[in-house]
Amino acid sequence: MSVLAAGNGKAARLALAVGGLALLLAAWALGIQWLGREQPLAALLGPGPTFVSLYELLAGNELTRHVLVSLRRVLVGLGLAFAIGVPLGLAVGVSRPVEAGTSAAFQFLRMISPLSWMPIAVMVLGVGDAPIYFLLAFAAVWPIMLNTAAGVRQLDPRWLQLGRSLSATRTETLFRIILPGILGHILTGVRLAIGIVWIVLVPCEMLGVSAGLGYFILDTRDRLAYSELMAVIVLIGLLGYLLDALARWLKRAVHAEA
Repeated sequence: MSVLAAGNGKAARLALAVGGLALLLAAWALGIQWLGREQPLAALLGPGPTFVSLYELLAGNELTRHVLVSLRRVLVGLGLAFAIGVPLGLAVGVSRPVEAGTSAAFQFLRMISPLSWMPIAVMVLGVGDAPIYFLLAFAAVWPIMLNTAAGVRQLDPRWLQLGRSLSATRTETLFRIILPGILGHILTGVRLAIGIVWIVLVPCEMLGVSAGLGYFILDTRDRLAYSELMAVIVLIGLLGYLLDALARWLKRAVHAEA
């Protein structure tokens, strides 16, 4: 009976999700139809031309290189943020003096839009991938660090006491007690970071690079290929959804093993 109820629940959620997407598609079509009364070119942004262009771009492999370049930048930016954010989060979560000494500075930096650093990043690091990596890492480091610190603070102190009673070294305590205990919090931070990085990526790829989804948007604008522009926007949303779904699946898998 419970299996049947679970199946019905999944079917209901799927139906609601499909219904929501259908409403979004209808609102898109109606909005373009209304806008087309004043702007005839707006018809090129409608669902029909957009999905035709998306199919042609994917079938012709015109987007493959741009997608792979963008995903590589996301991976590198997240990797840098992870390598910086987790150790910082551990230090802040373990030590109250470190937390007190860094809280104001970190909150100040966190509230600065990553995109405001774009001119400085280009001036210091030059044109290319380096400033993009910096901007993505700067955007992603804060949710990873804050969630790591929150996980350390919420860790059951009895586990730490058990480690001390068994004469565990600091390294053993870190890798066998603390990190496994806060892995869920770290993955939550990574999921939030993915959403932020994916949003920041597109404007970052307008910094004079020659590949990437942000670059392709500028290229379609310059060519007046508006249906292709809208197709890339749809693809960006789809890829972002898949990345978030991957992060959610990974977190569920970790919880299932725990």
